[in-house]
Amino acid sequence: MELIKKIKDAEAQANEMISQAKAESQKKVEESKSVRRERIEQSERERTKAIDAAEKQAESQANQEVQQLKDQANQKKQQLRDATNVKIDSAVQKVMDYLRG
Repeated sequence: MELIKKIKDAEAQANEMISQAKAESQKKVEESKSVRRERIEQSERERTKAIDAAEKQAESQANQEVQQLKDQANQKKQQLRDATNVKIDSAVQKVMDYLRG
């Protein structure tokens, strides 16, 4: 009888240890999933932040290039106006000389 009781107690103790091990294992799995989820979320935030920064930098650079192109276009327009004005003045003078006779 005593031996049967000891065996049953040992079985109960073994089952309790198994249950505790399963619970502990499940807890560690959940903690691991939580840590993984947090790392993924952090990586996603950092990725989004890096993309936003790159977009802002690209926009700023594009705006600078647009401004440079506008400035160049204005300079070329002014040069063309200046060159045209010289030719217009010369043509007007020739017409006036012709009309004066």
